[in-house]
Amino acid sequence: MDDAVELADLIGQLRRELSVAMWAGEGKGLRFEPGPVELELTVGLEKVAGPEVKVRFWVFDVGASAKRSSVITQRIKLTLDPRLGDAPDRRPLIAGESLPGER
Repeated sequence: MDDAVELADLIGQLRRELSVAMWAGEGKGLRFEPGPVELELTVGLEKVAGPEVKVRFWVFDVGASAKRSSVITQRIKLTLDPRLGDAPDRRPLIAGESLPGER
């Protein structure tokens, strides 16, 4: 599945990006408290048989998923609520420099 990414890898990269933005905003005058992060994804489920049954979720590009006939895909909406590991009752503050074309 060359054109797919495992769901765990996608969430891990999102966590890294949010962490970078959080640390980049340290000491800045304007910071943001993130609300729930909503992801709408096209996923395929792969079940691998063997001594241990393993199930993996693959995230597809919308265009690529339309070309797949051997994998059944579903659209899912996933809501994540960012929290700090050492203070789970608080939301992290996120800030960073805007990129060209970003609003």
